[in-house]
Amino acid sequence: MSEVSELQSLETGTPILFGGNKVLRVPAEIAERFRSGDSLVVVEATEELLLIPSDERRIAETAVTRALAAFEDLSAADDAAISAFYSGFAERLEDESIWARIQAVNDEDVADAARRDRSTTRLIANEKLRAGMIDGLRGWIRAQSRRDQVMEMVEHDGWRVELVGAALGVVGFVFEGRPNVLADATGVLRGGNSVVFRIGRDALRTARTIMQEALRPALLAAGLPEGAVSLVDSSAHAAGWALFSDRRMSLAVARGSGPAVATLGALAQQAGVPVSLHGTGGAWLVASRTADKDAFAAAVYDSLDRKVCNTLNVCCIPRRRADELVPIFLDSLQRAGERLGQSYKLHVVEADRDAVPAELYERRVNVRRAEGDVMEPQAETLSESELEHEWEWEQTPEVTLKLVDDVDDAVELFNRYSPKFLACLIGNDAAEHRRFYASVNAPFVGDGHTRWVDGQLALNRPELGLSNWQWGRLFGRGGILSGDTVYTIRTRAIRTGS
Repeated sequence: MSEVSELQSLETGTPILFGGNKVLRVPAEIAERFRSGDSLVVVEATEELLLIPSDERRIAETAVTRALAAFEDLSAADDAAISAFYSGFAERLEDESIWARIQAVNDEDVADAARRDRSTTRLIANEKLRAGMIDGLRGWIRAQSRRDQVMEMVEHDGWRVELVGAALGVVGFVFEGRPNVLADATGVLRGGNSVVFRIGRDALRTARTIMQEALRPALLAAGLPEGAVSLVDSSAHAAGWALFSDRRMSLAVARGSGPAVATLGALAQQAGVPVSLHGTGGAWLVASRTADKDAFAAAVYDSLDRKVCNTLNVCCIPRRRADELVPIFLDSLQRAGERLGQSYKLHVVEADRDAVPAELYERRVNVRRAEGDVMEPQAETLSESELEHEWEWEQTPEVTLKLVDDVDDAVELFNRYSPKFLACLIGNDAAEHRRFYASVNAPFVGDGHTRWVDGQLALNRPELGLSNWQWGRLFGRGGILSGDTVYTIRTRAIRTGS
């Protein structure tokens, strides 16, 4: 048998074999930081080498252990106790003195993030965020639990088989800079699951305060185990890596987008943990040759109220209607920017450069970025392959324009370049809509503005996360993850004869 021993030290350039025939070499930075007890992890899908310090792994493992123990205790908790938790949590957030303490700490988080040129758009704990958290918590009270629900029954001679909904287990969340997601994450308790989460440095102090002032007291008052909601109390990315590598979890949920989410998802999949993540966001809006001008204008405007994953990112306009629809598109962009006190930023595929007035490439406008306001050309060109890029804007709407031959051309571009997330078609041809739905490779398809893709708005249920098909279609569930969709099924046989 092969001998197994614990790694005590690392040298720069040490080859690490992975994938059967590939090699990564240890960089100097990792070799210098490595200490006995640390973990070295190869992420095969992204070809990364990660260092997880033993302290960070211990923090994550402790949180999962507490959540696992709480999950076992939750089997004895009835739905009324779980509803009492949501009610108590919401009431504490409504308490002005408690909220004042949360807001004071959040002010510190926002100031610290601003000093580091970090985006604060979703970090600020204002009244809108507070109301959203409270509404979401009360929504969980009304949400249906699949726990102990008979989903299907098959009768036999003298006996029957029942498929019964059951709690899934420990659900892990990683999210950055969005304190409201803390309330969202507690939705998994509705079905008897426990949750352990890690939040980024930007909002960590805010999350700690919400836990201390409102969440934990609500758990205890409802008679639920304190570990039912556990915090990985570290701002290090390695703590999130350790969490998503823990095989004891039943589901890993990453909120956000970009390379960090891709790494987390790959880690969970390597550990055999099912994942829910959408990686890259950004919606595509396609105008048909039959598009109504007013409907198209409204769809563009209504898709740009703020930057989230389902905000309009790429707009496709048929060439034969470009003279008519491009001015409408630009006017809608301008109005959307003015609504936010800004202008807009446009990217045009190089081959379609002449589709917009030349003056836009020369005009310089103020664009609000995470690092502050900057002056940039209002329009710039990019290559077709850059249609895959998601624009992360602050207050200045930022989109890409592409002219297409027809709807089929737009679908081909979407399937090739997009993250396979959300596509909407504006047009009046029913057959074309059916063909669009059948051929576009996306879990979310609509015929109006793109911002409808939200669990609360679309399904009247608080949303835990959205998933795209960037890394393949989902197995056995929809792209909107909610508290009532986090469950498993047990099978029970019952004798019915004498």
